[in-house]
Amino acid sequence: MPFPLDLPESELRRRRSQKWVAHPEDVLPLFVAETDVLLAPAIRERLAAAVADGDTGYFAEIERFAGVCAGYYSRFGYRVPPESVVPVNDVGVGVRETLARTLPAGSGVVYTPPVYMPFAPWIRRVGMSPVAVPLLDHDGDAPLLDLEGIERALSDGARGILLSHPHNPTGVLHSPGELAALADLAAKYDAVVVSDEIWAPLTMPGVEFHSFLAVSGTAREVGLAISSASKAFNLAGLKCAFVINGNPERFEVRRSSLSGAVGHFGALAGEAALTKSLDWLDELRGALAANLDLMDSLLAEHLPRARWRRPDAGFVAWIDLRAYPGLGDDPAAAFLDEGRVALSNGPAFGSQGKGFVRVNFACSEEILTEAFVRMGAIANRDQP
Repeated sequence: MPFPLDLPESELRRRRSQKWVAHPEDVLPLFVAETDVLLAPAIRERLAAAVADGDTGYFAEIERFAGVCAGYYSRFGYRVPPESVVPVNDVGVGVRETLARTLPAGSGVVYTPPVYMPFAPWIRRVGMSPVAVPLLDHDGDAPLLDLEGIERALSDGARGILLSHPHNPTGVLHSPGELAALADLAAKYDAVVVSDEIWAPLTMPGVEFHSFLAVSGTAREVGLAISSASKAFNLAGLKCAFVINGNPERFEVRRSSLSGAVGHFGALAGEAALTKSLDWLDELRGALAANLDLMDSLLAEHLPRARWRRPDAGFVAWIDLRAYPGLGDDPAAAFLDEGRVALSNGPAFGSQGKGFVRVNFACSEEILTEAFVRMGAIANRDQP
């Protein structure tokens, strides 16, 4: 098993996080975006030292952490000014607060299904209206932003665009050309782009990520990006993320009102992750790539009618199972009820997800293999 995805299931079953307690113990959990890893050594040591020192109070080192985030994120296409970074509690808070603080009440906000399930609820939660403009060819080799559809939505009055980049669940990286064109549209219609870039650290080996804010000066004029170490380093429970404000003179997203709720342990762990754990991250990315190779073989053997594209980033794969009509619109339900494998159900990502599942492949080879054996047995039992 490639390090660091080499933990046996018996050890993982001791965990009390959502992935390991949401279902009975006979279910293999490949749904929620947690990774089956031990903490990177530098993170583990930093948190252990804080516990030993009783350093469990409130987060206070806002400028220090903002500088760490700026230094790390500058690898994605432009030099990030530390003063433009606003630490926040998590990416969801960052999305909701940036929408609420940059757009008029009741604005329409474009989003691009099939996409991360909370996007539309987040938009509604801040009193705005979700406007779905689905990706083009989401089920093909090269999913694209529907720029013409987005322009129609903007011309009809939408004033925000909530972007998933890298895109969840398809794993596609939107190209710099697409993003620059999107920025031009936003400028033309006086709109704001909020780019959820939580998966940015997890590009596959050899794949280069460009932040939305890096593609042009116009993108920085109209945009904000939000990211975190939480997905890459399995730190979601520590509650720490950051907003990069591309245009502080225009967008009033202030540290004073948003940074106080950041988890102190989250900031300590985030600093250790983004400054001392990048070699470990490279090992994880290599292990994820190896699991993609394995999954290619497993699909060919156990689900040969399935279609998919290898994701450019992240540790989730978008699998098209419509060639197995017996599985219905929600194959994940059958796999859970009858195969005891928990996946994210495709329709939760939008109507475009009917007949799809999202698979979290950040697990050991043994768990991944057993999951596909079980899934194949369910999908193929009624096939001619």
